[in-house]
Amino acid sequence: MNILVLGAGGREHALAHKISQSPKTNKLLVAPGNAGTSEIATNVPVGVNDFGAIKDLVLAEEIQLVVVGPEDPLVNGVHDFFLNDPALQNITVIGPQKAAAALEGSKEFAKEFMMRHQIPTAAYQSFTAGTLQEGFAFLETLKPPYVLKADGLAAGKGVLILQDLEEAKKELSAMLVDSKFGSASATVVIEEFLDGIELSCFVLTDGTNYKILPTAKDYKRIGEGDTGLNTGGMGAISPVPFADKAFMQMIEDRIVKPTVDGLKKDNLPYVGFIFIGLIRVDGQPKVIEYNVRMGDPETEVVIPRVKSDLVEVLQAMGNGTLDSIDLEIDPRAATTVMAVSGGYPEAYEKGKEISGIEKIGDSLVFHAGTKEQDGKVLTNGGRVITVTSFGNSFREALATSYKNIEKLHFDGMYYRKDLGFDL
Repeated sequence: MNILVLGAGGREHALAHKISQSPKTNKLLVAPGNAGTSEIATNVPVGVNDFGAIKDLVLAEEIQLVVVGPEDPLVNGVHDFFLNDPALQNITVIGPQKAAAALEGSKEFAKEFMMRHQIPTAAYQSFTAGTLQEGFAFLETLKPPYVLKADGLAAGKGVLILQDLEEAKKELSAMLVDSKFGSASATVVIEEFLDGIELSCFVLTDGTNYKILPTAKDYKRIGEGDTGLNTGGMGAISPVPFADKAFMQMIEDRIVKPTVDGLKKDNLPYVGFIFIGLIRVDGQPKVIEYNVRMGDPETEVVIPRVKSDLVEVLQAMGNGTLDSIDLEIDPRAATTVMAVSGGYPEAYEKGKEISGIEKIGDSLVFHAGTKEQDGKVLTNGGRVITVTSFGNSFREALATSYKNIEKLHFDGMYYRKDLGFDL
């Protein structure tokens, strides 16, 4: 098969890496890709939201399967674009249609979906600039900390958790009236704070059948001990040690099954990955959020643990025959540690030369924000490169990741040295 992966990050490198190992893969393209994907596939300088250029590429290269990595093109309707074009409608697209992608594109939509299908989540209300005073009144009924979420896509940065009521009111006003997150915060969801430990559950679905992938836990804060600003993710661990068989059964019965059934009932066509952000509160799972694609850096620990042929799995998702697949998972733990640019998640410089990649043998290296120039690999983003390792326990896997990340170097490189501290 000729396959196109859309995206440029560590998630796309990990997906491309697994797809490249399949005997079913003939030609593999990544658009736009990075320095890592260029070693296993052909990078094409096409943007993930340039649907016209994607169409030209797909037809020119006789692509049969498109795997959409990031959320933006899904929320913008890339799957619908294919379905509505006679030249493209027979090509399999992995990723939900626009109506279903609103599960990530709108926090309010996701909350209403969960309420409608009795999926456990935090109590909430949503507000606009016109109902700002009601928002203030609702905040006064809650106990701190206060959780404010921009309704739309804000690149993972639209959630604020605040301890002080006056500060929460000030931030609510900044989001609604001063457009702190642009159009993403035209509506703001305020919800009760859930106190517990988080994990992510990943589901594959063909719209009717589903398979549950390994769980993972990522670390969002820049500072050790989960302090400082939120990032796109500083590393991840899979599986999550406390997610035992009984807890996973609860997740499946109360959350996964009602989610897949709810999509069908609401006529929201969904072929793709469902990322369910969960929190364990008093031993019970509750949903924090949905994403309509794989997480990053969780993909870099979840996908390497899949022993089945990923292309076969993706084909079954497209054909509606996912129930016929027996998903084989590596029983070992996997961990990934992310090296980021100095200054990230605030201002940082690009174009720093990366050295030492070739010295790493017993771990997988996935590129997140890199580019190739004059035979050199340079930094090209805030999150730059990630080192994934296996072990009989997550601690053993982490020891290997840390040993190998020390072999990498670029100016200002930083990574967290305390992953797994809370497990």
